[in-house]
Amino acid sequence: MAEGTTSKRVRKSPEKRRAEVLDAAVQLISERGYNGVSIQDVADRVGISKQGVLRYVENKDNMLAMVFNEYYATTGTPEDFFSSGMPGSDSAAPHFPAYLRYLVRHNSRRRMMVQLFTVLSAESLNPGHPLHDEFAERMDSIWNHYSMYPWMVPPQLGSWEAGMRPVVRKSMEIMDGIQLWWLREPEIDLYAEWAEMENILFPAPLWDAYR
Repeated sequence: MAEGTTSKRVRKSPEKRRAEVLDAAVQLISERGYNGVSIQDVADRVGISKQGVLRYVENKDNMLAMVFNEYYATTGTPEDFFSSGMPGSDSAAPHFPAYLRYLVRHNSRRRMMVQLFTVLSAESLNPGHPLHDEFAERMDSIWNHYSMYPWMVPPQLGSWEAGMRPVVRKSMEIMDGIQLWWLREPEIDLYAEWAEMENILFPAPLWDAYR
């Protein structure tokens, strides 16, 4: 270094620093669970002070809510599917099995997010967990959310409201189970496993024109 010069610390924008904090929180929670992570752990991972982390997340519970709502729950949505141009993605007459295939393919590319969800799902069995109510009400929330869209269903089922709630519940339960297996056995093809389950959930010939 030339005489008379000093090194300058690079100052990152609040937006970039906030993203680093949440990225670190995602990584740590997916590895250790919410109960195994402290604000100090996040600070150490990012390389800033504990107070620096709290400036962006306020407290540990709020950090978890930010991670879950901003990272996990904002992608892979029906709206994303409708804009994908994939078969069955016409927003005026979408096909629910096609959306689930899209979602599984999407999840296969975000392993850490799936692990985050799975770890939090298990932890939330504890009534004192910050996401206990969120996961306890998950199936109702999923049903209510998906019911906002005009999915096409076989006329033999009557209507989405009349015939699809058990199918939606089983789809989510099976998807969760396959994803857990996939996390344990990385060589498993998540999409191929789902394709086999799809034939059970949406059997031919009933669903042939609605996949």
